[in-house]
Amino acid sequence: MPKGNPLKPFVSPSPLPIAPMPHSLRILGVIPARLASTRLHRKILREVAGRPLLAWVVDAARACHQLNQILVAADSEEVAGLCRRLKVPFELTAPDLASGTDRLHAVAQLHDADIYINIQGDEPLLRPDHITALLRPFAQANVEVSTLKVLCTAENILNPNAVKVVTAADGRALYFSRATIPFDRDAISPQYWKHIGLYAYRKAALLRFPTLPVSQLERTERLEQLRFLENGIQIYVEPTNHDTVGVDTEADLRLVEQILLRNQEHRPAL
Repeated sequence: MPKGNPLKPFVSPSPLPIAPMPHSLRILGVIPARLASTRLHRKILREVAGRPLLAWVVDAARACHQLNQILVAADSEEVAGLCRRLKVPFELTAPDLASGTDRLHAVAQLHDADIYINIQGDEPLLRPDHITALLRPFAQANVEVSTLKVLCTAENILNPNAVKVVTAADGRALYFSRATIPFDRDAISPQYWKHIGLYAYRKAALLRFPTLPVSQLERTERLEQLRFLENGIQIYVEPTNHDTVGVDTEADLRLVEQILLRNQEHRPAL
């Protein structure tokens, strides 16, 4: 089983050949910010190390210079008010949209780009390396959607909140699941990969998403990315050395706070 620092495990090289990204691509980072979260109510406004969680995510996105622009897809006037205080562009999207991808789709109707990056509003540990990895597959013209994976720590292998992913040799996602996949029938201790919920989409794939029926697998696992797979849209999964902590529980909130405070302590003085 993987051991060591859970936020910095070793990964193998990218399965896709590395080619330069076209400089002409317009890349928009979108932060879906939903106030009515189900597992941790109003989490994006919860205070973390003295600031709202969303403020940390905005700062992390601003540090990713690969993005031509960042924008918050807000679901309420309260979130929009925070965006004004943070001086970050935003669009008000319908509060009843079912997923972050649906919010990105709404933004894509108003803002043109070649690639849209879905930066979850509860991922304050985003770093530029994540964006670099997300963009790498788009050097291949056939890639429509990308996401990330990191080696799964021992404590997350059986954790249904840590989504696992299995990929083909070329990096295509075969399946995402809250279950422990692959099933270790003969106790050979395979590598398990945790999915990190950051995505990049070409515009055409993003525009198709809401036209596709909600799939049975998506309903069963409550994982929206399965809608792409079930409808034949390939997702390429890039490995990264850097795990994140998506904030879904009070324990996640406190863990993220500890990490952010520790990072601040080690930041060199200007």
